[in-house]
Amino acid sequence: MTIKEIQDKARKVMAPNCRVCRVCNGKACRGEVPGAGGIGSGNAFIRSFDYLENIEIYGDYLHGEYPVDTTLSLFDHVFSAPVFAAPVAGVTGNYNGYYSEAEYAECVLLGCKKAGTAAFTGDGSPVDYFEGPLLSLEAVDGWGIPTVKPWGGREAFRKMDMVKPLHPIAIAMDIDGAGYARAAAAQNTLLTAKSPEELKEIIEYAEGIPFIIKGILTPESAVKAVECGASAIVVSSHGGRVNENTPAPMAVLPAIKKAVGDSVTIFVDGAIRNGSDIFKALAFGADAVLIGRPYVVAAHGEGIEGVAYYTKRIIRELEDVMRFTGCRNLKEITVDHVRDHNDRRGF
Repeated sequence: MTIKEIQDKARKVMAPNCRVCRVCNGKACRGEVPGAGGIGSGNAFIRSFDYLENIEIYGDYLHGEYPVDTTLSLFDHVFSAPVFAAPVAGVTGNYNGYYSEAEYAECVLLGCKKAGTAAFTGDGSPVDYFEGPLLSLEAVDGWGIPTVKPWGGREAFRKMDMVKPLHPIAIAMDIDGAGYARAAAAQNTLLTAKSPEELKEIIEYAEGIPFIIKGILTPESAVKAVECGASAIVVSSHGGRVNENTPAPMAVLPAIKKAVGDSVTIFVDGAIRNGSDIFKALAFGADAVLIGRPYVVAAHGEGIEGVAYYTKRIIRELEDVMRFTGCRNLKEITVDHVRDHNDRRGF
């Protein structure tokens, strides 16, 4: 099995909604929503990819041979690497309907577990976006992180009631999903921006299950998330699918890290594709990364095995970069190993 073989197979079943480009950078599919692209001009998706491309990694081979340790301890669990499949819902509409929501979730949950990591699952409307993956989550004994959108009224609590008995690794809420409010209204559902007080109530309702707030793009939001009691945050622009003018998550990550320090676990997403990108994210202050579209391709190309293969491949790439830079473990990956050639004015 190779990445090219996975991509070739995926291309046949994902057309025409996704071209499965050799390099997934958002340029061929700009504005294609539904579909794989970023909303509007597609610039938010493209910007995330381009930002990573303009970060250099500096090597140091003046060191002896030693084993490289990529393991991450998080939420009382040990993962083979700081790599997680991002929550993706709507595969039936965005990716040509080859998989149901439940089938896609089975691929990423089982595939990631097979590689020693874990997957987030998604939410949305209709109901199978959220409920479809729950059977697979139960089948892996809760080895996953379900995502609940910022529903209005008691709907978020109702969905949490469905996942708490499964004892998941954590529960996430993509608060920037409130940006889909107009689309949700058309389907007679309600997504709302959450106040800190509302988030505190939601986090308390998790009853000790670690809670992750996804959709953080400013230091101020990160600080508020910590004050609400979040166990982790995800620095994310929602794949460029909520607003076309958002910054690249990597651009704001250093300032967010400076604002919250080690008080909370930090995930980051946004066009992360390979081991070098993972290394750059960790050097900028993240504890772990989320990857979305490449997992969709891996699942469509070779199912569970494709997801496991892709995960193991990028972990090997991360190991190679760590050897290149002389980093024996994740804690030794620092900003001193990279150079940012992007303009980060304002942050």
